[in-house]
Amino acid sequence: MTTGQPGNPRPTPTDDAPGRPASTRAGERPAPPAPAPATSSTDATVDTDADNPSRADDTPAATAGANGATAPNGRPERDATKDDIAKVGGKKSAAKGATVKDAAVKDADEAEGTKADDADAPRKADGDAKPVEAERWEAFASAPEPQPSRLSRATHAVGRFLVHEWTLAALGALALAVLMTWPTLRYPRYTLPQDHWDPSLQAWQMAWSGHILLADPARLWQSNTFFPELWSFAFSDTLLGYAPAGMLGSGPEDAVLRYNIVFVLAHALATFGAYALARQLGAGRIGAAVAGVGYTYAPWLLAQAGHLHVLSNGGIPLALAMLARGHGWSLRHGYRPERRHDGWVYAGWLVAAWQVSLGFGIGLPFAYFLAGVVLVVAVLFLVRRLRSGRALPFGRRLLVADVVGGVFFAGVGLLMAFPYFKVTQLHPYAERTIRDISAFSPPASGFVTAPAQSRIWGGLHEGARAALPWHPEMTLLPGFVLYALAAGGLFFSVWRLRHRLLLLVGVLVTMAFAMGTRFFDGTFTYVPLFEHAPGWNALRTPGRLMLWTTLLLALLAAGAVTALTDRVRELAAQRIPSWPGPWLRMATLLPLLLVTLEGLNATPHPVVPAQPAAMRSAEGPMLVLPSNQSIDQHVMLWSTDGFPDVVNGGSGFTPRQLDDVRRVSQSFPDQTSVDYLRTFGVRTVVLLRSQVPGTPWEITIDAPVESLGITRQDVGDAVVYRL
Repeated sequence: MTTGQPGNPRPTPTDDAPGRPASTRAGERPAPPAPAPATSSTDATVDTDADNPSRADDTPAATAGANGATAPNGRPERDATKDDIAKVGGKKSAAKGATVKDAAVKDADEAEGTKADDADAPRKADGDAKPVEAERWEAFASAPEPQPSRLSRATHAVGRFLVHEWTLAALGALALAVLMTWPTLRYPRYTLPQDHWDPSLQAWQMAWSGHILLADPARLWQSNTFFPELWSFAFSDTLLGYAPAGMLGSGPEDAVLRYNIVFVLAHALATFGAYALARQLGAGRIGAAVAGVGYTYAPWLLAQAGHLHVLSNGGIPLALAMLARGHGWSLRHGYRPERRHDGWVYAGWLVAAWQVSLGFGIGLPFAYFLAGVVLVVAVLFLVRRLRSGRALPFGRRLLVADVVGGVFFAGVGLLMAFPYFKVTQLHPYAERTIRDISAFSPPASGFVTAPAQSRIWGGLHEGARAALPWHPEMTLLPGFVLYALAAGGLFFSVWRLRHRLLLLVGVLVTMAFAMGTRFFDGTFTYVPLFEHAPGWNALRTPGRLMLWTTLLLALLAAGAVTALTDRVRELAAQRIPSWPGPWLRMATLLPLLLVTLEGLNATPHPVVPAQPAAMRSAEGPMLVLPSNQSIDQHVMLWSTDGFPDVVNGGSGFTPRQLDDVRRVSQSFPDQTSVDYLRTFGVRTVVLLRSQVPGTPWEITIDAPVESLGITRQDVGDAVVYRL
């Protein structure tokens, strides 16, 4: 039996007798096995080929290896192959033998070339051989893409950020806010929107919170006004959430500039927040834009241009959008557990807490709304668990986020409420009564009456406003276009029917609450909340609940506009050619344009009274005369230059001590008033000549004061008395 070459699993049969060993033919003796050659890189290549069954069976090289005749370099010997072929064909004719011999020689040459190519493969890899055939076409291949540099990658990232939907939405909301509030930023250091009374007070609030948090945070609630009253910073909504802005700049002009910038940014945030909420609920881009503009620039809000704490409502829809996104819920698609994300839940609760820090006038109803939503969602989850035997997937991380976020929100609310409870204890007469609520409760006609600041409807509704007892808080028109779009959304919308009906119920209920005691005397709406809900008795203007009505109307309108744009897109895609597809799509912008036009304002921007030169050098505690609600708000603004303690102050109520000061100081300067002011620690009295005509000081302003033990000095347009 012939032994094959090492690595060959079986002997190779010859061509003449398939399957029959060559050693059994013609009495031939088997050839002795050749000695094993030395191991080399060439042998490794040959052995690798021999281990391949297909190569060992089919190639001439494998046949040569089976006969055992190899050259020292591992190649089969050509002469041995010829002798074997001659022996096989010895009994045949010479002509036929020659042919067979030539064929065998040819096969042996091919085998030798094949083995040589395999043996020389390592050398070719080293670059000694000619390039492979495919390399000649490499010149025609496409060039490899260059690797972008770090600067190029950063540029592309910035470009993608700038064209992202949320970037464009934020920039669009900001640009629209500048245009829709114009001319607020024309002279931002010298004018204020609407009037210069309440805006002066709120400009001081931002300045004080920023100043005192840097200087002495423990004195936050003990402000420099209403001296020597305690907890005086809690006499009205504080806008504490804007304290970081109050840390920039100093003095009255910077306070006015800060107020105007925040005034514009508040409008931008409200637009962006309502847009984000509508998008999260499932509205399209144009529908969400209608919701954002309709919510922010509703005509009734133009009457609130002097109340920054009312206009600062953008945190409400933004927080709701974040919470809905974190819980994977939308109005159009329902609950999708795979879209849950606890990070958005934390962000939503944080924004909600910031909204409450701006004031309870808007924040308290928001807090009650969130509490109601949490309660309803918990009940629905429990009911579904009882019905199906299993609860919907919620997740431990989401539960932890809600618990932590809810506790943080409640903690901020309680910390904000504590000073107000202290004020109530010290000044129980400051609490509201049902009679106060009735004085500000609007009738049903207020829902179709626009304020005087509306450029479109203001002049047309002058007669309707005259019939309202207090029209600044009773003109509650959200916009006739918004009414029409919301009504259309009841019949044609992307929202489900049950959701449309729920939104309609919400609109009607919030309208009833906004009417205060005008809706069946408030027996079933406002009065129960006033009597039993903590803090609700501090809300004296029910009409401001129209904010929630406007938001719900905006969502109904967004559903209708989204359905319209989807239908237009389908019609444009079906046209061949697509004309007039672009014109149809431009027509979908008409609702947005109409809502924007209805929000145009005619808000006045009066010049702020300049700070008297006497207040820059006067030492506190001081009293500025005359003193009344309007002038004292200017004094508060002027006191931002160094924040000296001042007796003056203006808020939602007047402390009795300040009433006494105003009454006694009518005779100033005399011994009684001087002694009374000294008991409070007052060191300086500033009497403003420009405000003296028509007052008792018109006679006594130039009277001698040497006998009173005080000094008198004229400083600019004021007289300064040092006690």
